[in-house]
Amino acid sequence: MRYILYELYPIISDIFISSSACILLIYGVFFSLSKGNPLLVKNLSFLTLQISTMGFILSFYKSSYSIIIWENLMISDCFTWDAKPIIISFFIFWIFLTFLYNTFEKINSFEYWILMLLSLLAILLIIQANDLLFIYLVIELQSLVFYILASFKRTSEFSTEAGLKYFVLGAFSSALLLFGISLIYALTGLTNLNDLSKFFTGIILEELLVFIGIFSGLTLILVALLFKLSAAPFHMWAPDVYEGSPTSITAFFSIMPKLPVLSLIYRFLVFSFHDFIDIWYNIILLVVFLSILVGTLSAFSQRKWKRFFAYSSITHIGFFLLAMLLGDNESIGNSLFYVFIYLITMLGTFSLIFSLRFFNYNYHYQMRYLREVNGLAKINPTTAIIFSILLFSMAGVPPLAGFFAKFFILLSALQAGAIGISLFLIILSCIACFYYIQIIKTMYFNVNLKWVFLYPIEKVNALILSVSFIFLLILFYDLEFLSTMARVISLAFLN
Repeated sequence: MRYILYELYPIISDIFISSSACILLIYGVFFSLSKGNPLLVKNLSFLTLQISTMGFILSFYKSSYSIIIWENLMISDCFTWDAKPIIISFFIFWIFLTFLYNTFEKINSFEYWILMLLSLLAILLIIQANDLLFIYLVIELQSLVFYILASFKRTSEFSTEAGLKYFVLGAFSSALLLFGISLIYALTGLTNLNDLSKFFTGIILEELLVFIGIFSGLTLILVALLFKLSAAPFHMWAPDVYEGSPTSITAFFSIMPKLPVLSLIYRFLVFSFHDFIDIWYNIILLVVFLSILVGTLSAFSQRKWKRFFAYSSITHIGFFLLAMLLGDNESIGNSLFYVFIYLITMLGTFSLIFSLRFFNYNYHYQMRYLREVNGLAKINPTTAIIFSILLFSMAGVPPLAGFFAKFFILLSALQAGAIGISLFLIILSCIACFYYIQIIKTMYFNVNLKWVFLYPIEKVNALILSVSFIFLLILFYDLEFLSTMARVISLAFLN
């Protein structure tokens, strides 16, 4: 009995969320109607908020040392202890943002909130995965939920198309992941990340066939993980899925899955396959180059907000991966610092996008196109100023938080000797500033030919937007706090 409690203790928040999702499913089935039940959906939304809040509290119950549980399938270490409260807190903020959107868009299916809890559960399990087979299972759990969420708006052909594209390409990447795992297992007889780390430490592969097999397995697994991260050239699904999905789902895709999948790549490469750094260094370097190039240049031709943010996220993913070229604690800490800044920026940006709902001649609509911010400075000057600061932070203008995040990434790249890619990154970052400044120019200098009116911004949305804005604006007063925390969290990957 004591041994069972020892293994259940680190995942008590995951067990609570999964059991609560099952109970909500039974509750929803009993009280649902054929055409939807708005009262039931409202009840489930508040219950989801309470469950996630309780999961956030339970996530602080942790051990004083790192342990491996469930037959070496899961790991509980410093990273998982700190990452789980962060992820659940962002999920709670996302719930607050989507309340008003779901009301306007009449999303009255109770399955929506159950799928959200299941996706949160999958994300929490991903950051604790310590075995290749378990990694495959939890990624498939997340992917299956994401396929449904992407096509959740059944009355929209764009949403159906997005879900279908995501499913086809996602199934292909899952096949690559499983094939890569089978190659690694066939050659080593191991699937546990700790065992693989010990097996490959100081190994010299003299057999050509064995080397080709390990190289192929490593490459296939890495390609599948990069697909889940939507890094170029495996990004083809992201713009269409972002555009076709409901805006609340697009915000979820932009915020929630980034940190778990990135941490999985760190565990896989830096911890288990660090001795093969000569192989994956060049692959990551190529992916960084293509991600920054494709994301920056493709964003210029976009006219819709969702596609614009999809390509902007691809650019940021290039920054995420660039810091890991050095493969030490400081570089991983810099990358995690960048991820935290990115998540806070996207949270503030989508809180503003949700708030910009116009109505004209008895017709209300969510902001979809970049041109719809014409003259926003005259309609709502405060919102225009906050939006400008968020865009400047995304562009990396000092002294905002986005500048220091990019600066630390460049510092890690220079320490790794990647001078060429660093210069290329600086040039494209300067180019990227043009389309961020163009949006600001549209808000302040363009004239709107139609009379439009903004809905009042909800108090919760305004609060989240203000917190994000203040954080990005004044972070430079105490940079050491967040950067030190990121480095402390990153120690788990190398210990």
